[in-house]
Amino acid sequence: MKSRYKLVVFDMDGVLIDHISSWTWIHDKMGVDNEEAFQLFRNGKIDETEFIRRDIKLWTDKQPDITLNDIVNMFHDLPLIGGIQETVATLSHNGIKSVIVSGGIDKAAEMISNEFLFDGHSGNSILTHPDGRLTGEGKVNVDLRDKGIVTKEFMKMFGAGKEETVAVGNSYTDVKMLEACGYGIAFNPIDKNVIDAADVVIRSRNIADILEIIFGDVVVDDVVL
Repeated sequence: MKSRYKLVVFDMDGVLIDHISSWTWIHDKMGVDNEEAFQLFRNGKIDETEFIRRDIKLWTDKQPDITLNDIVNMFHDLPLIGGIQETVATLSHNGIKSVIVSGGIDKAAEMISNEFLFDGHSGNSILTHPDGRLTGEGKVNVDLRDKGIVTKEFMKMFGAGKEETVAVGNSYTDVKMLEACGYGIAFNPIDKNVIDAADVVIRSRNIADILEIIFGDVVVDDVVL
């Protein structure tokens, strides 16, 4: 197979993870809800750092001595979309790099990256005390207002131009990421923003269905599998 692409950039939450987000997965595990903070963030009332801070506070209020290892352990049964191994292996075999750019928790991105041999990953960090307990703060490594920033860093790292890069996302926070790339795939999109920004829409339970687009000879406006 041949492709003009050198790099595929994947969102994680709702794309590689078969769940709305890695943050929400922890909320669900702990029996808490962050809808109030989410609406404040989406409406521009709080920034991403404060959004993360409020998420973590939900956990520490419920379990004051919670550690990062506790969070990682909750990811052991994290549901993943089908076809990740096939997708990354096929891309790699054909000389195409695969990376994860996510506003989700970096430990989840690291776990998926290591298991399926992605070429890189970036997510947001949960800060800890030396003994592993959460400090209540996080570090924003991926700006949800512009995921194109980190996307372009990976493009530079792997020598991939805009027209040689594909982005795969599912929500409004992925729009800037899709715009930074030559081709955008909305995979199981959850809002109109990402659909409007994408070149193609794929609704599927298997991420390997993007391979038909990446290696296909025919350029299409919209495909639903």
